[in-house]
Amino acid sequence: MTSLLIRLGSTVVALWLATLLIPGIALNSDSTTETVTTLVLVSVIFGVVNAVLQPIIKTVGCGFYLLTLGLIALVVNGLLFLLTSWIAGQAGLPFEVANFWPAAVLGALLVSVVTWLLGALLDRE
Repeated sequence: MTSLLIRLGSTVVALWLATLLIPGIALNSDSTTETVTTLVLVSVIFGVVNAVLQPIIKTVGCGFYLLTLGLIALVVNGLLFLLTSWIAGQAGLPFEVANFWPAAVLGALLVSVVTWLLGALLDRE
């Protein structure tokens, strides 16, 4: 349970940093409470999208992963980040990714790196 909360918290921080650092990723909220709630809900959506779709995509497209030496993962992660933004928009959350390049690709890359770093630092089980 603790590991799950650390992963969720890491993703929240990573998404928040993405909204601050990457042009094209916006979080249009009026209050701190709405911002935190939106980031938590988008983190959950991002986690579910990655947990469900990423293994399927890797299995179906393993040839592309081998052919491109894994670089296709940047495209896949960017598309999953865009999907997360679309689902958040459908749910009425004020989180928006403007375009695939550079916002979605760089956003997914930043979120992945920050989540990995924070998880490595905080999860000592």
